Order: sequence, then structure tokens, then C-alpha cells
Amino acid sequence: MAFDQSSIVYDPEELGHAIRARRKKLGYTQGQVAAFNRCSVRFVSELERGKSGAGIGQVLRIMNSIGLDLAAIERG
Repeated sequence: MAFDQSSIVYDPEELGHAIRARRKKLGYTQGQVAAFNRCSVRFVSELERGKSGAGIGQVLRIMNSIGLDLAAIERG
């Protein structure tokens, strides 16, 4: 699934794809995103793969740190 400027997210897998696409567009590694947000690389990896159970607060912090709104609308 390709993501353009904005994509509506309907499930955890689509959210993970949007986060991965934005992270890669910015040139960040999973390790860098984890360090920015004080979480594990495993958490970022599972989030990007759409694993359920991710805490919404941490998900929102990660999205904010890479410039995504909850609806996965790319900013800037």
C-alpha cells in the first residue's frame, strides 16, 4: 500500500505502514525513532508491523516525533 500526503488509517497495520513510510522518508532508523521517544527498537518494529497492544500514548508520541497526525496526515 502506497501512502501519499495523507492516508486515512483504518487498522493497526495501516498505521504501521504509514509510520514506517514517514520514518524512511525522513531517513531515520528504527533505533533513532526509539531513542527520540525513549522506547525500545522492538516497540517501534512491532508498531510498524501493526502488532496490537501498543500503548496509544507511546504511539502518539512516536507519530508526533516524525510529523504525523493521528489520521496519518503528513505535515510539512
